[in-house]
Amino acid sequence: MTEPRPSLSGHPRSEPASRNPATTDVHTHIIPPGWEDWATKFGGERWPRLVEHDACRATIMTGEQFFRDVDDRSWSATRRIEDMDRMGVGRQALSPPPVMFCYWADARATAAFARMQNDNVASIVGRHADRFVGMATVPLQDPALAVKELHHCRERLGLRAVEIGSCPGGRDFDDPALFPFFEACAGLDMAVFVHPAVPLVGQERLTQYYFPLIVGNPLETALAASKLIYGAVLERLPALRVCFAHGGGAFPFTLARLDHGWKVRPEGPAAIPRPPREYARRLYFDSLTLSAANLRFLVEQFGADHVVVGSDYPFDMGSADPVGAVAEAGLPAAARAQIESGTAVRFLGL
Repeated sequence: MTEPRPSLSGHPRSEPASRNPATTDVHTHIIPPGWEDWATKFGGERWPRLVEHDACRATIMTGEQFFRDVDDRSWSATRRIEDMDRMGVGRQALSPPPVMFCYWADARATAAFARMQNDNVASIVGRHADRFVGMATVPLQDPALAVKELHHCRERLGLRAVEIGSCPGGRDFDDPALFPFFEACAGLDMAVFVHPAVPLVGQERLTQYYFPLIVGNPLETALAASKLIYGAVLERLPALRVCFAHGGGAFPFTLARLDHGWKVRPEGPAAIPRPPREYARRLYFDSLTLSAANLRFLVEQFGADHVVVGSDYPFDMGSADPVGAVAEAGLPAAARAQIESGTAVRFLGL
């Protein structure tokens, strides 16, 4: 028998046979296999559209602008299950890529676009309930319409969570207009998965080198989590469950500074009665840190019971082996099992 190949972190890498079949990947993206021309139907030049090349390849365009080449991993449940089996993933949570949020558009048109996506996700989950969990998308530029769609997704479609952007419709999470949405999520026992999306903090300086995703996303996530805490959303809604993508981006490394600022500056205690860390410990984060050392730090800060597996499947800024990435961190067996399945069960309310 050959020895497991060493990882960059110095810890042995586990082979697929030892992996937990209950592993749940909370961060994956899906699109329908096709949809109507929303620009013709509702007006507006930036609607995503899918240009098919053959049965397995397509391009997402935003209006006439190239956005991303995709393949059947982005829409085929059969293809996804094949990859999940290969990666040792038992279940995926399905959510749209942020380009499909369309917070910039007329809210009624976005509500129809969201309903089309939510119906597609619910259909896939209905056919493969043992392999997939569904996340909704909602027209959050209009919180009242978003709450209406949230109720439909939870009560009629049976979706367990909702994915939202980090600054929906240009509103930060401390904006009072968004509070009824968060309140509805808590009341419906619906988990919230936050994915960074435009507008990104500092985006005018991120125009080259693919920096919007490489640098902008982690900075945006840190700001969004900080706004959620300082906006007293978690103080007012103790039952709200929120998970941030990409290991929380820069937030885990910002938290000590947030705590220090709360102690030495009057603005902090004026906003929230307790130090930021006390609220941050209630947040969830996916494992997509792209670094064994960073993942160990994440678990050290928040505990394995607040970290879930995340891959960003099927995109190239994600992890092709999310279970192996958790193994590379060299965590105790109990912590690894918690990350692979137990935390996701609690976060998603399964």
